[in-house]
Order: sequence, then C-alpha cells, then structure tokens
Amino acid sequence: MAATPDPGPAAHFTVTDGGFLSTRYAQSHWGPDHLNGPAVVGLVARALEHECAEEDLQPARLTVDLLRAARNAHTLVAVRVVREGRRVRSAHCDVTQGGQRVAHASLLSYRRSAEPPGTLWRNGQAFPSPPRPDGSVLPYVHSDPVGWTRSPAEHQNDSRKRFFNDGIRVVADENNSPFVRAAMVAEATSLVTNLGSSGIGYINGDLTVSLSRLPVDEWIGIQADGHQATDGIAVGTATLFDHLGPFGAGMTTAVANPAAQIDFSARNFGPGDINYE
Repeated sequence: MAATPDPGPAAHFTVTDGGFLSTRYAQSHWGPDHLNGPAVVGLVARALEHECAEEDLQPARLTVDLLRAARNAHTLVAVRVVREGRRVRSAHCDVTQGGQRVAHASLLSYRRSAEPPGTLWRNGQAFPSPPRPDGSVLPYVHSDPVGWTRSPAEHQNDSRKRFFNDGIRVVADENNSPFVRAAMVAEATSLVTNLGSSGIGYINGDLTVSLSRLPVDEWIGIQADGHQATDGIAVGTATLFDHLGPFGAGMTTAVANPAAQIDFSARNFGPGDINYE
C-alpha cells in the first residue's frame, strides 16, 4: 500500500480505518518500503501514553523491540495494562501490519514522590550549546571537529556525535507530548552511536529509553556516551538533555548490515529526510 499524501504540517501518520497510514516522513533509508525507527517508536509511545497516563505517574522506562521491518501499510496498535500497583504501572503495546506483529513494547511508570536523604555521585558531563531553532523541521547533527550542521554527511568521522531535534508529529493534527518527543529523539541513540567514517552500517533492533523526568523543551538533544561492537553486534548508549541538563538515557542493540550501508556523502537529502535512517 502506498504512503498517504502529506497531511500538511510534517507528521509520520494519518488516522484511517481504525488504524494508521504512513506518510513520506516515515520513510526509512534502510529500504524503499521501510518505515524509520522514530515513526514506529513515536506511534508506540503515543498509544501507551493515551492508555496509561496519569498526572502523578512518571513514564520511567520504555523498551521497544523492532521485530521486523514496518512497511507502508495499514498499521494497528493495541495496548494492555499488565500490572496496576500502588507505585508501579506496567503496560505492553503491539504494532501489527497485515496480521503480523512488527513491534512490541513495554512501558514501566512510577508514581512520583519525594527524594530520599543523602548525596549521590553524579556524572559531570557537559553538553555543547545547541543551535537556536529556526522554524525548520530538519534536525541538527553535531560532531566534535565540525560543530552543529544539518547535513549528516559532514559528520562521517570517528568522533563523538550529538543530535538535536523536536520530533515531528506522530499523527497529523495532533501535537506530540513531552514523553512522545523524548521517545522519538531517543531513537537517535542508534544514529549518534553508530555513525562512523563510512556512514551507518548497523541497524538497531530495539530501543530502551529511561527517563528521570520529562523534557521541558520542544527541541531535545541526545549525546553519545558509548559504543561497543564485536562480531557484528553493537551496543550504543546516549544521554538525553534539554536546557536544564540531562534527564534520561537511551540504549540500543544493533546488528551489522553492510549490504545496506547508509553512506550520507553519496545521498541527496531533501525536506522530507528528517530522521536520517
């Protein structure tokens, strides 16, 4: 099934027939009919929040398993609460296309309370000042020798990477919540940890994002912390930050995919190419 026409303001999906249809903004560079990770993660986060949100509950850990390539097809989402406790709520979400499950997710939420006594160690990491948003939906990429630009091709090097984005709308005519924005930007953990001198040769099969609080800004940054790889299997970790500082972390596992290597220097990116994967 072909992607739906653009819905006006940039969005990954439109609502139709009790489900969702993707737009061109959800297109992935991994395959001509594949959806990108932020689109799927954003759809999952939106569904879980709609079913499980409560004012004093903090969404603390979202894990999304990307079981198979999601495609330009009618997409259904189903959520169920699996544990409802006094301090903890756990829920699961399935994304299906054509009767096949393409993604499975779980969300763990904690009830907010007071901090316990005592002083703890904290990472004193620093973050570069991000650029001022200029009205464009295109994200920014940063590497140590280059600084902030909008072209990922300029950052094909072996230095530390950052990503700065607001996460376009998951669904047309509906603004994203802070939780949904955080989940979508966290999916760039794969970008900032797997982007090297020849582009991206690892495709992530999951995302785990952990949040101590929700972001206070519309544009959110993510900074690579670590990358380990052996025998074609990689683990990447990154820190989410806004103007107040760090508020969460992302982690992905990924498998080598050199046959479909994304070499940004050999590609022309247009206004619809907003996720780079």
